[in-house]
Amino acid sequence: MRWAWLIVGLGAAAPSLAANYVPLPGGSFASVIAADNKTAPAQIAPFRLRTEPVTNAEFLAFVTAHPEWRRDRVASVFADGQYLSHWASPDTLGADALPRQPVTRVSWFAAQAFCQSEQARLPTWYEWEFAAAADAHRPDARGDPAWRDRILSWYTRPSNTALPLVGGDPDVHGVRDLNGLIWEWVDDFNALLVSGDNRDQDGADKLRFCGAGAANLREKENYATLMRVAMLSALKAADTTNNMGFRCARPK
Repeated sequence: MRWAWLIVGLGAAAPSLAANYVPLPGGSFASVIAADNKTAPAQIAPFRLRTEPVTNAEFLAFVTAHPEWRRDRVASVFADGQYLSHWASPDTLGADALPRQPVTRVSWFAAQAFCQSEQARLPTWYEWEFAAAADAHRPDARGDPAWRDRILSWYTRPSNTALPLVGGDPDVHGVRDLNGLIWEWVDDFNALLVSGDNRDQDGADKLRFCGAGAANLREKENYATLMRVAMLSALKAADTTNNMGFRCARPK
């Protein structure tokens, strides 16, 4: 990411609360975003992924250890004015941010800094999509209409309702809550809809406009995944929303 140099050293010195990471095998994967912008599958190296999204309690421990990421101290270039605004105070969660709820209203910068504190990073889009394709029994359940309908049903939940607690049923890899709880930051969120062909700059600009490029992506039956691409591509690194959280990844 072109912004990575800005956060090197911010929040990277001390680990946060212990977290569980599980191995995923990687491999060749038919992403909704072809590796060559045409039909080529993604090639994903084995990696480890946090089993659950980062919670409010974990992020509170992080900002306590790294006060430069408190909402009353964070630089405006790293987070917008709604950063952690649902917390009762800069160092208190309160009734609207329960300890085991996933933390939201965090910017990409803050999420990346937290992951660095765990000697980790945000997952790439391909890693996240690869992991999210699993169900309890299959590493890739995307061809099952019932699986797609179950994931899509999440979008019927009003965005202003209280978030459930983390800790849903694990998938075949042992990962929880990849679908149906929150949106999640990925490391390369701002490159998802940029053409790899320099001759296609006009097309790239059109694709980046409000995530409209999702209409041109593959696997259109996996509408829920396409919606995530559109959402992520419409954001800036300092943006926060009331349902955007994150988890971290590590090399295997």
